[in-house]
Amino acid sequence: MMIRTIALAIMLGALAAGVAVHTISPPGWRDVIAPWFGGPDRRTETAIALEELPICTTMAAAASDADWAQLEPDFKAGKKALSALDWTGAIAAFELAALRDPLNADIQNYIGYAYRRLRQLGPAIGHYQQALMLNPRHRSAHEHLGEAHLVLGEPARAEQFLAALENLCLIPCEEYNDLKRAIAAYKRLATR
Repeated sequence: MMIRTIALAIMLGALAAGVAVHTISPPGWRDVIAPWFGGPDRRTETAIALEELPICTTMAAAASDADWAQLEPDFKAGKKALSALDWTGAIAAFELAALRDPLNADIQNYIGYAYRRLRQLGPAIGHYQQALMLNPRHRSAHEHLGEAHLVLGEPARAEQFLAALENLCLIPCEEYNDLKRAIAAYKRLATR
């Protein structure tokens, strides 16, 4: 019981920290989301439809290569939900897995990915940041944060994550290549 209480306290603290970071950080993501709900569009950059931006393929590839029989049941259910494109189911399963393994950066990255596919960028970014707090060298979290910043219309921030990936990947890695392609696609779309 004591371990569950400690794990829950850690998760709630990390969640509160993520909310605080997003509350204090520049409101760029709020400016992107506001027009969807009838608010003013205050962005000065070219508007690009979310559907036009590439979403990485690394999560789909990761979902198929695990030996699910050997995984923790909730983690296994989350991976199955990801491969079935059941984003809400993946979030629910990974949240349960995170209660048992609150220091697992992969779980936080998967949760962030599912939120981003649901177009809920605030929670997605919070989980990616938590993944990087747990593992600053987590390549997928760097890639996904860069892609999320492209959706927010912040290509300079995406380029910072690309530079970080360049330092992390001693040899060419899929995450670096995916983010580089996404940035190039964003720039092509922005110049149309």
